Amino acid sequence: MSKNKEILQIVEIMSNEKGVDEEVIFDAIETALATATRKKHHDEINARVKIDRETGDYETFRVWEVVDDDAEIEENEGWYMRLSEAQKRDPHAQVGDIIEEPIESVDFGRIGAQTAKQVIIQKVREAERKKIVEDYRDRVGELVSGQVKRVDRGDIILDLGDNVEAVIPRSDVIPREHFRLGERARAYLKEVEYRPRGPLLVCSRTCNEFLIELFKIEVPEINEGLIDIMGAARDPGSRAKVAVRSNDPRLDPVGACIGMRGGRVNAVSNELNGERIDIIKWDENDAQYVINAMAPAEIVAITVDEDKHEMDLAVEDEQLSLAIGKNGQNVRLASQLTGWELNVMSASEMEAKHASEAQKIIEMFKESLGIDDDLARVLAEEGFTTLEEVAYVPAIEMLEIDGFDEELVSELKQRAKDALLTKAIAEEEKIETAKPAEDLLNLEGMTEELANKLAAAGVVTQEDLAELSTDELMDIAGIDEETAAELIMKARAPWFE
Repeated sequence: MSKNKEILQIVEIMSNEKGVDEEVIFDAIETALATATRKKHHDEINARVKIDRETGDYETFRVWEVVDDDAEIEENEGWYMRLSEAQKRDPHAQVGDIIEEPIESVDFGRIGAQTAKQVIIQKVREAERKKIVEDYRDRVGELVSGQVKRVDRGDIILDLGDNVEAVIPRSDVIPREHFRLGERARAYLKEVEYRPRGPLLVCSRTCNEFLIELFKIEVPEINEGLIDIMGAARDPGSRAKVAVRSNDPRLDPVGACIGMRGGRVNAVSNELNGERIDIIKWDENDAQYVINAMAPAEIVAITVDEDKHEMDLAVEDEQLSLAIGKNGQNVRLASQLTGWELNVMSASEMEAKHASEAQKIIEMFKESLGIDDDLARVLAEEGFTTLEEVAYVPAIEMLEIDGFDEELVSELKQRAKDALLTKAIAEEEKIETAKPAEDLLNLEGMTEELANKLAAAGVVTQEDLAELSTDELMDIAGIDEETAAELIMKARAPWFE
């Protein structure tokens, strides 16, 4: 067999054995031949080898990179050619171009066997790693299953087969969960990274997505599109809440996810080391959704604050501990699931809170409008909470209140407008005389001029600055977006400490 045919045979065999593209093997052999050529010339030249993919014939070229005439070459001088010399060969040569000329090829059979083997093995390994990354990158967001190969300082290493390993970091292992070597385990594939030492497949058993994917396996109606999982919140290994809705009015989504005698939900719970799972019905009405999410506690009253994105929830006194849950677990999970800030209190506490808030509104109306307690109380009971509402609500609506005539309504609206004007003037005077607080002046990157400009706009303290958006700070201070963002993040630093 000729040496050229031997090359083709080696490429075919290694490609089949390693499961990598033949082109990768050709590249590896070309690299090995080029390396052998350089060694033959004691690394005084650079070389390139080109193998004909059809015949196995190959050519070798000496390679120079064109550099400036005055460029400093510290090593491998024979790898470079000065521009003036290169232009003698090619008048169009430029710095950075490659100049080549054919030279005698080394005999494939005489290549240092170890060198060729090492280069080929390295190239094949790189190709295998890239292939793993490509194969598994499309599977991010899916469940993977493998045998526990080892436990390294709390990290679980899974053998997925075909020389592929995945890691479940200690932070993504369910608390009090233990695996034996050789035991099979499932996890959610979060990310795939390519690293020189090999691909890194990072998995999790604590993320919400793991719980959701397990339900997709146990509940066929989810994959069929009859049931949607609208959200999940977990305290891994302890408790979870899952919100579901049905796309078929005849189908009970909660019952379908629980299964006959709890079979489906128990299968998921067993996979999660006994995690207790509450399945609740999603509702497009936020208040009803929160009420469902607070189960098993029963909500007797609810107050919604859209501006603060908060809800006050009242329960019977004997259910207060149940609603809050151990270490606040129930209300915390309900808050995470619904996205609302939830404040749980007893019915008596809510009644007292509302009475206190109502009294504050009454006192504000009495002081600002110069009216007696009875009239202020009527306004509060009719749902008026601010001077703006009294001043600008259409008069026809106020005339519907028993005992209110046009003269009274007109007088109340005028007093409210006067009070608002007085308040605005006072605020403006306060801003004009405002001085920046010490914490604002001492903030890294802050200047006295900028601090005074901010104080004049009502931004007096570091906390005031932290509450601004980047656009708001740019408008007030006349600074660029990057500087504004940096200042705001420095002002917010105490929030994250």
